[in-house]
Amino acid sequence: MPQTRKQLADALRKREIPDDVAEEVLSRFEDVGLINDAAFADAWVESRHHGRGLARRALARELRTKGVESAVIDEAVGQLDAEREEATARELVAAKLRTTRGLDRDRRLRRLVGVLARKGYGQGLALRVVRQALEEEGEETEGLDEVFPD
Repeated sequence: MPQTRKQLADALRKREIPDDVAEEVLSRFEDVGLINDAAFADAWVESRHHGRGLARRALARELRTKGVESAVIDEAVGQLDAEREEATARELVAAKLRTTRGLDRDRRLRRLVGVLARKGYGQGLALRVVRQALEEEGEETEGLDEVFPD
């Protein structure tokens, strides 16, 4: 499984490889293309967004925990534009919508917004997408702002 430079450095440190030796090996691996944090980040974003529906914010958090530099993270999550992120949010809500039928409107709204929140979507986008999905289903959405006040 591909790993970042930091993850490999941590693994070498855990095996008590001297820092100077580890640095030399890691630098050589980078030189020959065996370690490439930018390529790792790009692949991570594509995979986790497509496979799990994670938003840019959640993806950036995951990459930070893997030791990827901020500039590389910004570049990688930048490949997801707002329209693609919103389309994914709509797909997630559509998949969950049928399992919430029969619940009262406010509970349904909280569940659907919660799905998106756990995947890193902001409250504004989540409320807009859920409101539109409920309206398309014929659900009354007036007064929803009281459920999630700013």
